Amino acid sequence: MQGIISAVRRNSLADNAGIKAGEKLCAVNGVLVRDIIELSYLVADEQVTLTIENQEGRQRQVVIEKYPDEDLGLEFAAAVFDSVTTCYNNCVFCFVDQMIPGMRKSLYVRDDDYRLSFLYGNFITLTNMKEEDFERIIKTHMSPLYVSVHATRPEVRCKMMNNRFAGELMSKIKRLTEAGISIHTQIVCCPGYNDGEVLEQTYHDLKALAPMVETMAVVPVGITKHREHLTPMRLFSKAEAAAIVDKVTVWQQECREKFGKSFIYLGDEFYLLAEKQLPEALWYDGFPQLENGIGLSRSFLNEWQLAIARNLTFKKGTDAVIPVGTSAFKILQPLVDEFNDKNGSHHRFLPVNNEFFGDTINVTGLLVGRDILNAAQGMKRIILPAVVLNQDNLFLDDMSLDYFKKAFAGRVERAANAHELVALLNR
Repeated sequence: MQGIISAVRRNSLADNAGIKAGEKLCAVNGVLVRDIIELSYLVADEQVTLTIENQEGRQRQVVIEKYPDEDLGLEFAAAVFDSVTTCYNNCVFCFVDQMIPGMRKSLYVRDDDYRLSFLYGNFITLTNMKEEDFERIIKTHMSPLYVSVHATRPEVRCKMMNNRFAGELMSKIKRLTEAGISIHTQIVCCPGYNDGEVLEQTYHDLKALAPMVETMAVVPVGITKHREHLTPMRLFSKAEAAAIVDKVTVWQQECREKFGKSFIYLGDEFYLLAEKQLPEALWYDGFPQLENGIGLSRSFLNEWQLAIARNLTFKKGTDAVIPVGTSAFKILQPLVDEFNDKNGSHHRFLPVNNEFFGDTINVTGLLVGRDILNAAQGMKRIILPAVVLNQDNLFLDDMSLDYFKKAFAGRVERAANAHELVALLNR
C-alpha cells in the first residue's frame, strides 16, 4: 500500500494538522485505502482519523474535524495506492511489446486497471478483472469506462489477444451498461484480423448498445521496427485506408440520422494515409476521444484558425521550426505558409523521420528527443509541441528537456496548443 503524499496545499486541513509531503497515508478510520476513489468516500465524515507514516517508518494518528464536503488538501504520487492491475493478454498488436529495452520502467507497464480507466480514460480489456471489481464499479457507479474491444466476434478477439477467455466481452459490457455504466470503446484495427466483415459486425453490435455505449473509435495498428519474434503484422495500404474511410463515413451518416451524432470515429491516420479530407469538427461531436488521437488534426486546425482570427497584429519574429510527425506535415505546413505571408517571416513545420521506432511510426506524439535534435541541427529556434514530452519533461527516449536545451544550439520553447504556437510565432 503506497499512498505517498506528493504535496500538501498551504493552509489546508492537512497542512494545519502537520502532515508533510513525502509522508504516507496508510488508513482512514482504520480502513486501508486502495486508491483516491475509495479515499473520497472514507473522508466524507465530519471527523476522520488518518494513519500517517513518516519517512522513517513511524506511524501516528491524526484526527481532523471538517465539513462533509471539505477537501483535506492532499495530493498523491499515484492515484492507485495498491498495485496497478496489469494486462496478461498477449495481443498481436501490443505496442509495449515493440519497445526497445533499457528505457524507463513506466513505458513497459501494460496497465489494465478499471480505476485508471475511470479516472484518466485508460483503455481496459475487461479480461483482467475479478467479480469484486465488477461489483465495485456498479456499486460506486464508476462511469464512464473506456474499453478496448477490437472485435465483438469471440473467436477473432480470442485470436487477437491470445486469450481463450477474451471472447466473453459482450456479456461483460452488457452487464455494465444494464447497470447504468456508460462506455467508450476502441478498436485497434489490424489488416486481415478485424477489418472488413469483422469490423462491420463490431460496429453493429456496439451500435445496438447505444446510448450506453457512447462512442466507437477505430485506430490503425502501429508497427515499430522492433518486432523480432512477434506475430507478423502489416500496415494498411492507401486503398485499404480509403475503403475504411468510405465505409465509416456511411455509418456516421446513418448514426447522425438515428442518434444525432457520429458515434463511430476514425483515427486521423486513416484520413492522412488515404489522402482524404478530414471531417469537419461538427462530426467529432465535441471530440470525446481526443486523448486517443481521434480528431487531433481537426481540433488543431480549428484552434489555429481561431487563434489567427484573434490575432490583431502580425510581427516578424525569429524564424522557428516546429517538429512534427511526417503524417501531419502536409496538412500543417500550409497553415504556417499563410502565416508567413502576413508578416514576412520564414517559420516552418519540420517533418521528423522516426528513426527510434522506425519510419512506419509517423505521428508527432511518438517523436523522441534524439530524432528531433538530429533533424533540427543548425536551426536557431525550435518550438516543441508539448505532446512530445511527459509530465516530468522527458521525451520517450528518456532524454530530458534540460539536456535537449543544452544540446540544441539555439532557442528552445514549448507550445501546448495552437493558440500558444501562434503567440510564439508572433514574437
